[in-house]
Amino acid sequence: MRKPFLTFSAFVALSAALVAQSPEPPLAETRLTVSTLLREDVFAGFLQKDLARLSRAEKNIDLLLASRPGERASVIAWQGSATLTRAVFANEDKRADEFQKQYQRALDLFAEAKRLGPESIPVLAITGGSMVMLTDRLPAAERAARWEQAYDAYQQLWKLQSAAIEKLPLHHKGEVLSGLAQAMERTGRTTELGPQLARILTLLPDTPYAKRAQQWKDDPASRPQSSVACQTCHGPGTLASRLAEISKQSN
Repeated sequence: MRKPFLTFSAFVALSAALVAQSPEPPLAETRLTVSTLLREDVFAGFLQKDLARLSRAEKNIDLLLASRPGERASVIAWQGSATLTRAVFANEDKRADEFQKQYQRALDLFAEAKRLGPESIPVLAITGGSMVMLTDRLPAAERAARWEQAYDAYQQLWKLQSAAIEKLPLHHKGEVLSGLAQAMERTGRTTELGPQLARILTLLPDTPYAKRAQQWKDDPASRPQSSVACQTCHGPGTLASRLAEISKQSN
């Protein structure tokens, strides 16, 4: 039971050590998606409780809402993720009124993102991923509904991407499959979970996802206290890497 925790802690520690290397997101660079521009700062917020990075993401979200009308649904979904992170922090700090305020705002933002992009892959991925990463940190009374929301988001992602799932990059493929498995476990869908774990073992052999899926298969009692998802979570460096690629293309 201790090994998964240590593995996750090592990832967080590594991310924290590298966090200062993140460049200022170039919002005017239209070759970068809003997710590439915002993801690392939002992740630094909920993984390391880096309030400066979370605040930078929130500032950039406001700017992108004005400058990227075509990606409004995705931007609002990221705004929902940042706001849900604020709600989690308020809950953990026992600030009940602030939690309720931020939590309701987060739900409204996710609902608006879904209204604007009901079949948007970024919206579904941001929504599902946010719920997978943060729901277990919410008050117990709120978790069932949010895990259902995660399940619905990943079910839609699976329907949209299953035909091409084997061609997706490891992280995208892994998060669709494992996010759905995580939501199945947390919502008590045990009859669906077995085949889903088998699918992970088949489609993602020799990966961290397969290792955790095998642990879940072998030790069902470990599932409520561990995660099969986010085994290749976005660490720092993605934005810098994409900027380097764009620089090479421009030369």
